[in-house]
Amino acid sequence: TDLRPLDILSEVVPAGGLASGMRVFQVQGVRGFQLAASRPRALGFPASRLFIHCDRFPEEFSIIVTLRVLSVPAKRNEYVFTLMAEESPSVLVGLRYAPDKLHFLFWSQERTGGWQTYVTFPNVSLSDNQWHTLVLAVSGQSFSLTVDCSLPKDVVVETPFPASLSVKRASFYLGNRRRRKGVFTGLLRQLVLLPGADATPRMCTAMNFKVVTLSVPTVLQDLPVKPATNEVLKYPYETDTKVTLGSRPPCTKQEKAQFWFNASWRGLYLCNGSAWISMLEVKQRLDYVEEYQNLVTNSETMGVEVFTIPKVGLFAATANRYTPPGSAIYKWTDGKFVPYQNIPTYQAQSWKYFTIGKKIFLAVANFEQNDRGQEFSVIYKWSRRKEKFITYQRITTHSARDWEAFVIEGEAFLAVVNHREGNNHNIDSVIYRWNPRTGLFETNQTIPTSGAYDWEFFTIGPYSFLAVANTFNGTSTKIYSHIYIWLSGSFQLFQSILTFGAADWEVFSIGDRVFLAVANSHSYDSGMPAPSNFYAINSSIYELNITAQMFVKFQDLLTYSALDWEFFSVGDDSFLVVANSFDGFTFSVNSIIYRWQGYEGFVAAHHLPTVGCRDWEAFHTIEGSYLLYSSAKEPLSKVLKLKTT
Repeated sequence: TDLRPLDILSEVVPAGGLASGMRVFQVQGVRGFQLAASRPRALGFPASRLFIHCDRFPEEFSIIVTLRVLSVPAKRNEYVFTLMAEESPSVLVGLRYAPDKLHFLFWSQERTGGWQTYVTFPNVSLSDNQWHTLVLAVSGQSFSLTVDCSLPKDVVVETPFPASLSVKRASFYLGNRRRRKGVFTGLLRQLVLLPGADATPRMCTAMNFKVVTLSVPTVLQDLPVKPATNEVLKYPYETDTKVTLGSRPPCTKQEKAQFWFNASWRGLYLCNGSAWISMLEVKQRLDYVEEYQNLVTNSETMGVEVFTIPKVGLFAATANRYTPPGSAIYKWTDGKFVPYQNIPTYQAQSWKYFTIGKKIFLAVANFEQNDRGQEFSVIYKWSRRKEKFITYQRITTHSARDWEAFVIEGEAFLAVVNHREGNNHNIDSVIYRWNPRTGLFETNQTIPTSGAYDWEFFTIGPYSFLAVANTFNGTSTKIYSHIYIWLSGSFQLFQSILTFGAADWEVFSIGDRVFLAVANSHSYDSGMPAPSNFYAINSSIYELNITAQMFVKFQDLLTYSALDWEFFSVGDDSFLVVANSFDGFTFSVNSIIYRWQGYEGFVAAHHLPTVGCRDWEAFHTIEGSYLLYSSAKEPLSKVLKLKTT
C-alpha cells in the first residue's frame, strides 16, 4: 500500500492559480483559503484523482486538518469536506463542525440499504478565531481525535468503519456537501488524508502545534515565491489587518502583522509576533513631570493597580488601610479617575488584576482579620451584567502582602505572599493552580518565606521564574531573597541574593538585556551589639549574565526605605521610578525618576516630592502618559502627567 499523504486541498487548486470561489487570507501570520458558497460544485474533484490504483477508501487512515473557525451559530453545522457519490445525496465520508462539537460521518454499505453513522466528539471548542490542527485517526470501531497535539479524545462505536468502501464515481467536495447550506465559513490551510496508522506521532513534533504541517498547497506556504523579474507576487493574498487605538495592547503571535496607533505619541507600530516595531513615529522625550490630579482615597493607600477591562474602560484599584469604608475602584472618565465601586477590605495591601480565558478577576491581599476573626484574602470576578466586581473565592492567608498571577504551559496560577502568622515571620507562602473543572484555585505548592512582601513572575525564553522579596526573619532584615525556576512541574531554587528588607522586585528588559531591580527598605539587625537601624541604604539592579546563568549586580542606587520600583518608557528612552518612603526622620521624601543612560546605567533625572510613597503605576491613555503614586501616610494619592517634547 502506498502510504504517501493524499493532499485533498491541493487537488482543488489548479496549477498556477486559484479555483473559482476561493480566496487567500493571511491571519496571525498564517495563510488559509476562504471558500464561497455560491458554487459548491466548483470546489470538488473526482476521487479517482487521489485513488489511482484502487477504488476503495482505506480501512485505516488519519485525516489532518488545519483550520480557523469563526463563530458558528447554534444549531448550525458547517462541513469541512465530504466524499459523495454522484448519483446519491448521501455522504460517504465527511467531517463537519457544530458549536463545541465535531462530527465524523461515514456510510456503512454492509447494512441493507446502507446506513449513515455519526461519530460525535463533544466539547471540541474551536470557535475562538485561532488556528487549530486536528488529527482524526480511524481504525475499525475506534476513532481518536487530537486537537493541537493535546490529549486525544477516544470514541468507540458499534458500527465499524467499512472495510471496503467503494469510491467509484464519487467526488470530494471542499467545505460543503454539494449544496450552499452548511458551507464552511472559516479558513482552511491543510486537509490531508494519510492511509495507514495514527498520524499523531508524525505530526506532533513541532513547537507550534496549532499550525503543524504535513502538506499544504504552494499558494499557502509561508514564504511567497520570489519573482524572477519585477513582476508582482505569483500568489496574491489578503490579510485581516486591524489597527488598535489607545494604550499599548499585547503583542504575541496572535497579534502578528497587526497595527497599533498611539495617538498621544503620534506613532504607528507593527507587531512582529513579540514586540511592537515602530513604522512611523514622532520620537518623544520626557521633558518634565506635572501634577495632574489629586486623588482623594478612602484612607491611606498601601498599593494601587491600574488595569483595562476591554470594551469597558481604564480603572485603578486602591488598597486602603481602614474598614470601613474599605478599598475603592476608580474609573478613568473624561480624563480623570472618578469613584466607581467600594469593596470591603481589611487593611488591604495590594490588588492584582488578571484574566483566565474570558473571565476577569481582581484579587485583594488582606493583612488583617475581618469582624468575625476570620483571615482570608478574596478573589473578585467581573460581572458583565452588573458591570461590577463580585465575590468569587475566599482563600485563607496570613497577613497577605501581595498576589501574583501568571500562566505556565497553558495553566493559570496565583501566588500569595504570606507575611507572618502571629509573631512568626518564617512561614509558607502558597502557589495556587486554577482547576478548570471546578472553576477554583487549589493549592499547588508551598514555598518557605521570611516576612515576605512581594512575588515577581517573569519569563526568559522558554523558562519561567518566580522571585520572592524576603523582608524580615524575626531578628534581621539582612536576609536572602530567592529566585525560583519552573522545572518538572514545580518551582525550584535558582539563585539567592542578599537583600535588606526587600519590599519589591521589578523585572524589565532594555533591548536584549534583562534586569531585575530590588527595593531595599530597611537595614535592621537586633543581634548586633548596638542594634543597627538604617533607612538610607542602597537598592540594587541586577543583570542576567547568560554565560554564568545567573543575575549579577549591575548598579547600586541610594534609596530611602524604598518600597517599589516601576519601569516605563517614553519614546526610545527607558526609566525607573523608585518609591522612597522614609529617610529615618520624615515621610516627606523625594522619589526619583532615573533615566537609562547606557554605559552610565541609570542616572537621576527628576526628583518628585512624595509623602510616604508606597507604590507607583505607569499607564497610558489617548491623552498621554501618566504616573500614579499611592501614599501610605495620607488619604491622598496623586496622578502625575509626563510632559514630552
